[in-house]
Amino acid sequence: MIQIDQSADVLTLTINRPDKANSLTGEMLETLADAVAGFDGKALILTGRGKVFSAGADLDAAKAGLAVDPVWERLSSAIAGYQGLSIAALNGTLAGGACGMALACDLRIAVPQAKVFYPVMRLGFLPQPSDPPRLKQLVGPSRAKMILMAGMKVSAPEAQEWGLIDRIVEPDDLMQTAHDLAADCIGANAAHVASIKAMIDA
Repeated sequence: MIQIDQSADVLTLTINRPDKANSLTGEMLETLADAVAGFDGKALILTGRGKVFSAGADLDAAKAGLAVDPVWERLSSAIAGYQGLSIAALNGTLAGGACGMALACDLRIAVPQAKVFYPVMRLGFLPQPSDPPRLKQLVGPSRAKMILMAGMKVSAPEAQEWGLIDRIVEPDDLMQTAHDLAADCIGANAAHVASIKAMIDA
């Protein structure tokens, strides 16, 4: 249910469970985390199949404990620690715990129909520890509270205005845009890519 396409320079990970709104099981999260942790190329692209990027945790798995499993944090930490350019190519709505992997990426692009929401308050769960500070860094404390505490569903245009999404592109152009954004990194020396990223993130 995770499609892995890897070349020497680019790793594309596609959540491929469109019949279940790309909801995530523990096995899928482990597969994503292992793939990211084991990749040392220059660009990482995360996307989904169908019209939803991910609805977050699979409901049955969440009830069985996945909602509070440390695998979410393991995945977002692997993405945040990746030394190349990471891009979340949001083919549709981003929800719940799946927000963590997108927040950990360097860039987020989305289709116009995408929405972002993280209903942890209503569901009675805490967000993963690194998600609130990453969200706050992108959108500021008040808007982070609107998402995490008031349960606001943010449209793609508003998310772009807030700084949560960097670019809105049509569905047919989504993956080409992701590859275009990664092109300079792909053409550069890996150490140079890592050095520039480290200077920005310092």
